Amino acid sequence: MLILISPAKTLDFDTAPVTDKYTQPDFLKDSDALIKELRELSPADISGLMKISDKLGVLNFDRYQAFKTPFSPANAKQAALAFQGDVYTGLAAETFKARDFDFAQKHLRILSGLYGLLRPLDLIQPYRLEMGTKFKNQRGDNLYQFWGDSLTTAINEQLAATKGKVLVNLASNEYYKAVKPKQVDAEIITPLFKDWKNGQYKIISFYAKKARGLMSAYIIKNRITSAEDLKGFDVDGYGFAPELSKEREWVFTRKE
Repeated sequence: MLILISPAKTLDFDTAPVTDKYTQPDFLKDSDALIKELRELSPADISGLMKISDKLGVLNFDRYQAFKTPFSPANAKQAALAFQGDVYTGLAAETFKARDFDFAQKHLRILSGLYGLLRPLDLIQPYRLEMGTKFKNQRGDNLYQFWGDSLTTAINEQLAATKGKVLVNLASNEYYKAVKPKQVDAEIITPLFKDWKNGQYKIISFYAKKARGLMSAYIIKNRITSAEDLKGFDVDGYGFAPELSKEREWVFTRKE
Protein backbone atom coordinates (compact mmCIF):
# COMPACT_ATOMS: atom_id res chain seq x y z
CA MET A 1 0.00 0.00 0.00
CA LEU A 2 1.13 3.50 -0.83
CA ILE A 3 -0.52 6.66 0.54
CA LEU A 4 -0.43 9.96 -1.34
CA ILE A 5 -0.92 13.32 0.39
CA SER A 6 -0.35 16.96 -0.56
CA PRO A 7 2.25 19.30 0.93
CA ALA A 8 1.37 22.50 2.83
CA LYS A 9 2.02 26.20 2.31
CA THR A 10 2.75 26.72 6.01
CA LEU A 11 6.17 25.54 7.14
CA ASP A 12 7.93 25.10 10.48
CA PHE A 13 11.70 25.20 10.40
CA ASP A 14 12.04 26.50 13.96
CA THR A 15 10.89 23.53 16.03
CA ALA A 16 13.56 20.89 16.53
CA PRO A 17 12.73 17.58 14.76
CA VAL A 18 11.74 14.62 16.94
CA THR A 19 14.04 12.23 15.07
CA ASP A 20 17.65 12.32 13.91
CA LYS A 21 16.90 10.08 10.93
CA TYR A 22 16.69 11.65 7.49
CA THR A 23 16.94 10.84 3.79
CA GLN A 24 17.56 12.79 0.59
CA PRO A 25 14.77 13.52 -1.93
CA ASP A 26 14.89 11.31 -5.02
CA PHE A 27 14.22 14.19 -7.42
CA LEU A 28 16.68 16.73 -6.03
CA LYS A 29 18.37 17.23 -9.42
CA ASP A 30 14.99 18.17 -10.89
CA SER A 31 14.36 20.51 -7.95
CA ASP A 32 17.70 22.17 -8.61
CA ALA A 33 16.75 22.68 -12.28
CA LEU A 34 13.49 24.35 -11.24
CA ILE A 35 15.27 26.56 -8.70
CA LYS A 36 17.68 27.83 -11.36
CA GLU A 37 14.71 28.99 -13.43
CA LEU A 38 12.82 30.38 -10.43
CA ARG A 39 15.87 32.47 -9.51
CA GLU A 40 15.37 34.43 -12.72
CA LEU A 41 12.08 35.82 -11.38
CA SER A 42 11.89 39.09 -9.46
CA PRO A 43 9.88 39.35 -6.22
CA ALA A 44 7.15 41.12 -8.22
CA ASP A 45 7.18 38.31 -10.81
CA ILE A 46 6.74 35.74 -8.06
CA SER A 47 3.87 37.67 -6.47
CA GLY A 48 2.10 37.91 -9.81
CA LEU A 49 2.71 34.28 -10.77
CA MET A 50 1.49 32.87 -7.47
CA LYS A 51 -1.09 35.56 -6.71
CA ILE A 52 0.47 36.28 -3.33
CA SER A 53 1.33 39.47 -1.43
CA ASP A 54 4.45 41.54 -2.10
CA LYS A 55 5.79 40.42 1.29
CA LEU A 56 5.43 36.75 0.37
CA GLY A 57 6.94 37.47 -3.05
CA VAL A 58 10.08 38.80 -1.36
CA LEU A 59 10.13 35.88 1.10
CA ASN A 60 10.05 33.29 -1.66
CA PHE A 61 12.54 35.21 -3.80
CA ASP A 62 14.92 34.99 -0.84
CA ARG A 63 14.15 31.29 -0.40
CA TYR A 64 15.05 30.52 -4.01
CA GLN A 65 18.29 32.46 -3.73
CA ALA A 66 19.20 30.66 -0.49
CA PHE A 67 18.45 27.16 -1.83
CA LYS A 68 21.65 25.17 -1.56
CA THR A 69 22.71 21.54 -1.84
CA PRO A 70 23.78 19.25 -0.33
CA PHE A 71 20.92 19.08 2.19
CA SER A 72 21.78 18.35 5.80
CA PRO A 73 20.02 18.72 9.17
CA ALA A 74 21.86 22.04 9.49
CA ASN A 75 20.14 23.63 6.47
CA ALA A 76 17.01 21.49 5.94
CA LYS A 77 14.32 19.53 7.81
CA GLN A 78 12.38 16.30 7.32
CA ALA A 79 9.33 16.94 5.12
CA ALA A 80 6.66 15.41 7.39
CA LEU A 81 7.89 17.58 10.25
CA ALA A 82 8.50 20.76 8.23
CA PHE A 83 5.05 20.94 6.62
CA GLN A 84 2.28 22.41 8.76
CA GLY A 85 -1.43 22.95 8.08
CA ASP A 86 -4.65 20.96 8.31
CA VAL A 87 -3.43 17.66 6.79
CA TYR A 88 -0.32 17.71 8.98
CA THR A 89 -2.33 18.54 12.09
CA GLY A 90 -4.15 15.28 11.46
CA LEU A 91 -0.97 13.38 10.59
CA ALA A 92 0.79 14.59 13.77
CA ALA A 93 4.16 13.18 12.68
CA GLU A 94 5.74 14.77 15.75
CA THR A 95 4.04 12.00 17.79
CA PHE A 96 5.47 9.17 15.66
CA LYS A 97 7.69 6.57 17.26
CA ALA A 98 10.72 5.14 15.44
CA ARG A 99 8.69 2.20 14.09
CA ASP A 100 5.99 4.59 12.82
CA PHE A 101 8.58 6.55 10.86
CA ASP A 102 9.97 3.29 9.46
CA PHE A 103 6.52 2.25 8.21
CA ALA A 104 5.76 5.76 6.91
CA GLN A 105 9.03 5.81 4.95
CA LYS A 106 7.84 2.76 3.01
CA HIS A 107 4.19 3.68 2.62
CA LEU A 108 3.62 7.47 2.73
CA ARG A 109 4.47 9.83 -0.13
CA ILE A 110 4.05 13.61 -0.36
CA LEU A 111 3.51 15.17 -3.79
CA SER A 112 5.33 18.49 -4.26
CA GLY A 113 5.60 21.09 -6.99
CA LEU A 114 9.30 21.59 -6.27
CA TYR A 115 10.41 18.21 -4.94
CA GLY A 116 8.20 15.89 -6.99
CA LEU A 117 7.64 12.97 -4.65
CA LEU A 118 8.86 12.99 -1.06
CA ARG A 119 9.18 10.41 1.69
CA PRO A 120 8.37 11.65 5.21
CA LEU A 121 12.04 11.79 6.30
CA ASP A 122 13.34 13.40 3.09
CA LEU A 123 15.01 16.70 3.90
CA ILE A 124 13.57 19.85 2.34
CA GLN A 125 14.42 23.53 2.45
CA PRO A 126 11.75 26.26 2.75
CA TYR A 127 9.86 26.95 -0.47
CA ARG A 128 6.55 27.76 -2.04
CA LEU A 129 5.65 26.30 -5.42
CA GLU A 130 2.20 24.82 -5.71
CA MET A 131 1.68 22.11 -8.31
CA GLY A 132 -0.99 24.14 -10.08
CA THR A 133 1.31 27.14 -10.61
CA LYS A 134 1.45 28.01 -14.32
CA PHE A 135 5.21 28.40 -14.32
CA LYS A 136 6.69 28.10 -17.80
CA ASN A 137 9.87 26.07 -17.65
CA GLN A 138 12.34 24.18 -19.82
CA ARG A 139 9.99 21.17 -20.04
CA GLY A 140 6.66 22.88 -20.71
CA ASP A 141 4.09 25.48 -19.78
CA ASN A 142 3.43 24.28 -16.24
CA LEU A 143 4.61 21.94 -13.50
CA TYR A 144 2.44 19.04 -14.69
CA GLN A 145 4.42 19.09 -17.93
CA PHE A 146 7.69 19.52 -16.04
CA TRP A 147 7.10 16.34 -14.02
CA GLY A 148 5.48 14.44 -16.89
CA ASP A 149 5.36 10.67 -16.25
CA SER A 150 8.22 10.67 -13.74
CA LEU A 151 6.09 10.76 -10.58
CA THR A 152 3.81 7.96 -11.80
CA THR A 153 6.86 5.87 -12.72
CA ALA A 154 8.30 6.44 -9.24
CA ILE A 155 4.99 5.49 -7.60
CA ASN A 156 4.92 2.24 -9.56
CA GLU A 157 8.52 1.47 -8.62
CA GLN A 158 7.79 2.08 -4.95
CA LEU A 159 4.60 0.01 -5.05
CA ALA A 160 6.59 -2.83 -6.59
CA ALA A 161 9.35 -2.51 -3.98
CA THR A 162 6.83 -3.07 -1.17
CA LYS A 163 4.68 -5.52 -3.16
CA GLY A 164 1.89 -2.98 -2.81
CA LYS A 165 -1.44 -3.54 -4.56
CA VAL A 166 -3.28 -0.40 -3.39
CA LEU A 167 -2.75 3.33 -3.86
CA VAL A 168 -4.68 5.42 -1.32
CA ASN A 169 -5.26 8.84 -2.82
CA LEU A 170 -5.50 11.34 0.04
CA ALA A 171 -4.05 14.20 -2.03
CA SER A 172 -5.97 17.24 -3.25
CA ASN A 173 -7.13 17.33 -6.88
CA GLU A 174 -4.44 19.92 -7.68
CA TYR A 175 -1.67 17.52 -6.69
CA TYR A 176 -3.26 14.25 -7.77
CA LYS A 177 -3.43 15.64 -11.32
CA ALA A 178 0.37 15.17 -11.42
CA VAL A 179 -0.25 11.41 -11.34
CA LYS A 180 -1.41 9.38 -14.36
CA PRO A 181 -4.03 7.04 -12.80
CA LYS A 182 -4.37 4.82 -15.88
CA GLN A 183 -0.65 4.06 -15.66
CA VAL A 184 -0.67 3.17 -11.96
CA ASP A 185 -0.12 -0.55 -11.35
CA ALA A 186 -2.47 -0.80 -8.38
CA GLU A 187 -6.06 -0.47 -7.23
CA ILE A 188 -6.69 3.22 -6.48
CA ILE A 189 -8.93 4.10 -3.53
CA THR A 190 -9.95 7.73 -2.97
CA PRO A 191 -11.44 8.31 0.51
CA LEU A 192 -13.81 11.26 0.91
CA PHE A 193 -14.74 12.78 4.27
CA LYS A 194 -18.15 14.36 4.81
CA ASP A 195 -19.63 16.13 7.81
CA TRP A 196 -23.32 16.62 8.62
CA LYS A 197 -24.42 20.18 7.96
CA ASN A 198 -27.80 21.74 7.22
CA GLY A 199 -29.52 18.40 6.92
CA GLN A 200 -27.00 16.65 4.67
CA TYR A 201 -23.47 15.31 4.47
CA LYS A 202 -21.03 17.74 2.86
CA ILE A 203 -17.30 17.96 2.27
CA ILE A 204 -16.10 20.80 4.51
CA SER A 205 -12.59 21.70 3.40
CA PHE A 206 -10.99 22.28 6.82
CA TYR A 207 -12.33 19.04 8.29
CA ALA A 208 -11.69 17.01 5.13
CA LYS A 209 -8.04 18.10 4.99
CA LYS A 210 -7.47 17.21 8.63
CA ALA A 211 -9.21 13.85 8.07
CA ARG A 212 -6.78 13.03 5.24
CA GLY A 213 -3.97 13.40 7.75
CA LEU A 214 -5.87 11.43 10.39
CA MET A 215 -6.38 8.54 7.98
CA SER A 216 -2.72 8.62 6.95
CA ALA A 217 -1.72 8.37 10.63
CA TYR A 218 -4.30 5.59 11.19
CA ILE A 219 -2.78 3.54 8.37
CA ILE A 220 0.75 4.13 9.65
CA LYS A 221 0.11 3.44 13.33
CA ASN A 222 -2.01 0.37 12.62
CA ARG A 223 0.39 -0.93 9.93
CA ILE A 224 -2.45 -1.31 7.43
CA THR A 225 -1.59 -2.82 4.05
CA SER A 226 -5.05 -4.06 2.95
CA ALA A 227 -7.65 -1.82 1.31
CA GLU A 228 -10.50 -3.55 3.15
CA ASP A 229 -8.95 -2.60 6.51
CA LEU A 230 -9.34 1.09 5.60
CA LYS A 231 -13.06 0.70 6.22
CA GLY A 232 -12.28 0.35 9.92
CA PHE A 233 -11.19 4.01 10.11
CA ASP A 234 -13.10 5.43 13.09
CA VAL A 235 -11.00 8.39 14.25
CA ASP A 236 -12.63 11.64 15.45
CA GLY A 237 -16.11 10.24 14.97
CA TYR A 238 -15.80 9.27 11.30
CA GLY A 239 -17.15 5.99 10.02
CA PHE A 240 -17.36 4.21 6.69
CA ALA A 241 -20.64 4.88 4.83
CA PRO A 242 -21.15 2.06 2.29
CA GLU A 243 -24.47 3.52 1.10
CA LEU A 244 -22.71 6.72 -0.05
CA SER A 245 -19.59 5.05 -1.42
CA LYS A 246 -18.68 3.95 -4.92
CA GLU A 247 -16.39 1.11 -5.98
CA ARG A 248 -13.20 3.17 -5.75
CA GLU A 249 -14.47 6.28 -3.94
CA TRP A 250 -15.07 5.47 -0.31
CA VAL A 251 -17.05 7.94 1.81
CA PHE A 252 -16.55 8.39 5.54
CA THR A 253 -19.11 10.47 7.42
CA ARG A 254 -19.40 12.19 10.77
CA LYS A 255 -22.52 13.54 12.45
CA GLU A 256 -20.77 16.04 14.75
